[in-house]
Amino acid sequence: MGTVAGNSTRDIPRTVWALGFVSLFMDLSSELVHSLLPIYLVSTLGISVLTVGIIEGVAEATALIVKVFSGAISDYIGRRKELLLLGYGLAALTKPLFPLATSADLVFTARILDRIGKGIRGAPRDALVADVAPAAIRGACFGLRQSMDTVGAFLGPLLAIVLMLWFANDIARVLWFAVIPAVLAVGLLIFGISEPRHETGTQRLRSPIRLESLSRFSRDYWWVVAIGAAFSLARFSEAFLVLRAQQSGFSATWVPLVMVVMAGFYMLSAYPAGKWSDSVSRTTLLGFGLVLLILADIALANAESIGMLLLGVALWGLHMGFSQGILATLVADTTPGELKGTAFGLFNLISGIALLLASVIAGWLWQLHGAALVFYTGAAFSAASLILLLGKARLS
Repeated sequence: MGTVAGNSTRDIPRTVWALGFVSLFMDLSSELVHSLLPIYLVSTLGISVLTVGIIEGVAEATALIVKVFSGAISDYIGRRKELLLLGYGLAALTKPLFPLATSADLVFTARILDRIGKGIRGAPRDALVADVAPAAIRGACFGLRQSMDTVGAFLGPLLAIVLMLWFANDIARVLWFAVIPAVLAVGLLIFGISEPRHETGTQRLRSPIRLESLSRFSRDYWWVVAIGAAFSLARFSEAFLVLRAQQSGFSATWVPLVMVVMAGFYMLSAYPAGKWSDSVSRTTLLGFGLVLLILADIALANAESIGMLLLGVALWGLHMGFSQGILATLVADTTPGELKGTAFGLFNLISGIALLLASVIAGWLWQLHGAALVFYTGAAFSAASLILLLGKARLS
């Protein structure tokens, strides 16, 4: 892997730090909303858990599927920042729609538009990190950006708790505060991000799923895609963690605590895991992440106390820290420089389809058979993913 110069975050490029802060502010905004949205939909608007699963599955899958096209476009135009501005700008514009919504339809529309914005920015952002990250500390760079993203995910639901106490559980008033960090993220992106020059016009703008494009990726890359899809199928939307908290007796004010705990453990583990992956087998760390997810699902399936629930949520967060940044690093490792945007897009297209299936299945199982079976099923999918991962490692 090479030696990490100085073994310090000071060696990480300024652009990676700036992207980390942009992600921090936008995730603070988004998670403030998302930590309250499932409860708002079920308790206030009266929709079913299956419908929540469909909304969350479609929304998150939309984000991941849109990435396939934004990544290819960023490769074609040789620029990442313009697409980042479009994606973050659209997400910021949707934030006022949530407190203004009086029906599930408007919430669904706002959620989809918000996730389209996420999809537009996702692959170009990861490709930009890959563009500027020195190979010897690539895992640390992805881990740092992911860790800063989760700082926002930690602060968002924490702020939601404070504001719910302040405004006496008035969810609509609380949701207005999500607008402020979203605007800050866009401002920082405009004035704080620079990118290296790329060649333009060297290839036609074409569909990233053409056979001509797919044939340029290695078998190792397609293995990463398969593992990423398996991870997504094993891990459904975090909206079900929020609903599980409510089922365990949390009031609307304190439900966001589960997202605080999850994001806190995610935040604390993402950078160390990414840094370790520069000197330890990335496959080994991914396997450890799946073991953590299996344990999280078992704890959540048997959560008859607040302590057991929070243990499961903490393990879920650790799993995220030991998987998301490392998977992104593996994509960067296994693809040519001129097609990194396309590679991240394709990776997220397949993962998006898997996540949609996972969330719909989870909603269906919850509605028909209860929460415990949802999490036991997640553990079974995780075990199958671990077998796939170990099988590839043995063949390597």
